[in-house]
Amino acid sequence: MRSREESAGLVLLVEDNRNISEMVGEYLERRGFGVDYAPDGAEGYRLASENSYDVIVLDLMLPRMDGLEVCRRLRAESKVSTPVLMLTARDTLDDKVRGLEAGGDDYLVKPFAIQELEARVRALIRRDRRQVSTEVLRVGDLVLDTATLRVTRGGSDVIVSPIGLKLLTILMRESPRVVSRRDIEREIWGDALPDSDTLRSHLYNLRKAIDKPFSRQLLHTIHSAGYRLADLDAETGLRESA
Repeated sequence: MRSREESAGLVLLVEDNRNISEMVGEYLERRGFGVDYAPDGAEGYRLASENSYDVIVLDLMLPRMDGLEVCRRLRAESKVSTPVLMLTARDTLDDKVRGLEAGGDDYLVKPFAIQELEARVRALIRRDRRQVSTEVLRVGDLVLDTATLRVTRGGSDVIVSPIGLKLLTILMRESPRVVSRRDIEREIWGDALPDSDTLRSHLYNLRKAIDKPFSRQLLHTIHSAGYRLADLDAETGLRESA
């Protein structure tokens, strides 16, 4: 495996189609990337768990372990946060949402232009490097440790999906400011903006995780403006005591 100093980034390509893998691998190497290759899901999972990559390019239809399962296990079991670009032959909203829910960061539908794949890979690397931090974020009794990806509220662990963690990080960093839908979408997906229902679905799931079991609501929809994460009871108390 090549070092980061020698390449534009280290890419793990998990693809069982030999023609596609050779075409993608040779192109990325000519463009300055280091590329490791896995021909099936089990080998891809092993390499991604044992090594450090800048991006994982992951086909969904794989032998031994499909791409969705690879991604789920990387996020849930191995705690691998490497950006994942999913390759899929299906262009339906349900398939895209399932991929994102499994922990994917972006998706590309086959057949694709190799230049677009390179652009997506570079965008994921730039976005990931901007987001690297070890801060602990707090809003009310909600806490997110960005180093361990542990979320707690009132001292109890809260299970949040991979996309939910990204949403939570954005909203907690900006709290109590309102963040527009477009700003959130661009921060998570870059220029490859998702379907209109995708963000709404992820926010719904995030609200169920961090708000539904608790007495105070923290995630608020601001009509025609966006979303904010704030402890409004605490803000009211501060204003009254001022």
